[in-house]
Amino acid sequence: MESGKIMIVDDNAEFLEEMREMLYLGGYEPVAIKESSTALYAARKLKPDLILLDLKMNKMNGFDVAQKLKAFPETKNIPIIAMSGYFPVERNPSLLDTSSMAACLKKPFAILDLISQIEELLNGR
Repeated sequence: MESGKIMIVDDNAEFLEEMREMLYLGGYEPVAIKESSTALYAARKLKPDLILLDLKMNKMNGFDVAQKLKAFPETKNIPIIAMSGYFPVERNPSLLDTSSMAACLKKPFAILDLISQIEELLNGR
């Protein structure tokens, strides 16, 4: 497994902490961000290797965050994995294309599925 800095953006504090802990135990360097509006600044400053991004958040939804991240030169190449229990991305895969997200995991998801997606994107497969 290749380690890397993973930024997790989700407005659910409990889920965010669980994800942070699981990724840390998996050998990654997780950075937890609770506010979608903070995610833009944090990504530009921290330059994570990958971003896990919830799609349904308060101030700015995940699609908007992803589109803005892809507009900045310093963050445009960071792979983004969307996470959602609400948006039916599996029924409309073009939603990922319009926001340039690499993948989407439907909540709840198995941690092994998440790790597999992360490894695939970090290793460029």
